Amino acid sequence: MNEGKQPIIEIRNVSKRFGKVTAVDNISLDIRAGEFFVLLGPSGCGKTTLLRMIAGFEMPTEGQIIIDGQDMSLVPPNKRPVNMVFQSYAVFPHMNVTDNVGYGLRISGISKAETRDRVAEALELVKLSGFEDRMPDQMSGGQRQRVALARSLVMRPKVLLLDEPLSALDAKLRAQMQFELADLQDKVGITFVTVTHDQDEALSMASRVAVINKGEVAQLAPPSDLYEYPANRFVADFVGSVNIFEGTLTLDEPDKAAVDCPGLGKIYLNHGVTGPHGANVWIALRPEKIYLHVPGEGKAVRAAAQDAPDGHNLARGTIKGMSYLGDVTLYDIQLEGGHIIRVSRPNLSRHDQEDFTWDDKVSMHWRADSPVVLLS
Repeated sequence: MNEGKQPIIEIRNVSKRFGKVTAVDNISLDIRAGEFFVLLGPSGCGKTTLLRMIAGFEMPTEGQIIIDGQDMSLVPPNKRPVNMVFQSYAVFPHMNVTDNVGYGLRISGISKAETRDRVAEALELVKLSGFEDRMPDQMSGGQRQRVALARSLVMRPKVLLLDEPLSALDAKLRAQMQFELADLQDKVGITFVTVTHDQDEALSMASRVAVINKGEVAQLAPPSDLYEYPANRFVADFVGSVNIFEGTLTLDEPDKAAVDCPGLGKIYLNHGVTGPHGANVWIALRPEKIYLHVPGEGKAVRAAAQDAPDGHNLARGTIKGMSYLGDVTLYDIQLEGGHIIRVSRPNLSRHDQEDFTWDDKVSMHWRADSPVVLLS
């Protein structure tokens, strides 16, 4: 949707060092106007440091940050066309909702009439109309977060920065707020740049995600591409659940490839991978892309795996672990060679989870478009 738009933020060869520690290592990327951009990565990877440099709370050791066409090198935080929502929300406990949201407008010299109108507009956007006189200690965590959002939005910034905005919420409210944040961003059209370590947040909200690892961008892509086509083992393992097996590339042509995995078997893919013959590679296979069968369904398994040559994309094992999660059941299956593979199976009816149990012998298959070959 924002692919043709000009970048609102340009990060050019930016590094940040704290003494001998390099927190951000020569990162370059563009953030487009009007997109929901997420910086995703584990704790200590440099994502929050990068966000703070965009905000102006930290200065790059090297490189350049350009916002809306202006070099930010000499621009203090309060003069940048950005606003920031902190992890702790930082609402003023002695002010009601109206005063909290209108605080920035008042100190900027905006008239009382315009402040009143803009506060009302911001509260309506975050679904807090009717809460104008409520004090923060009379509100839930989700409501206080909305106050913090309204206080930032009322200033009409070109970029809204959010530092782990949902981390303080419980799981159910966090899931609800993921949709609300994405919907809010779509309504206001402001560029959102969010930091999170939660892959579900990133996948559900973002138009694009930059996965950060050890201060570098491991992959920059839309959420579906990160999940379905990870660029390396780190991204495959960090974004979602995945089975990774080491193997050798035995065939690589434009429309097909094959990998010999001692732990999993012979793997066939219906596309090429541009790797040298005999290369050491890794196969990434998502748990939900594996089909489980009872041992007596041999013909059904072969029919289902007919997009691969005989003997490929098939495995057998014994169930050694089960986790019932309501909508799905997770199975840890010990393969005949001793390796463990995880399979996720949807519970489409109330009794699907009863199909398999501990120590059952099972067969598995997967389609030729399901595995991903990783070269690094």
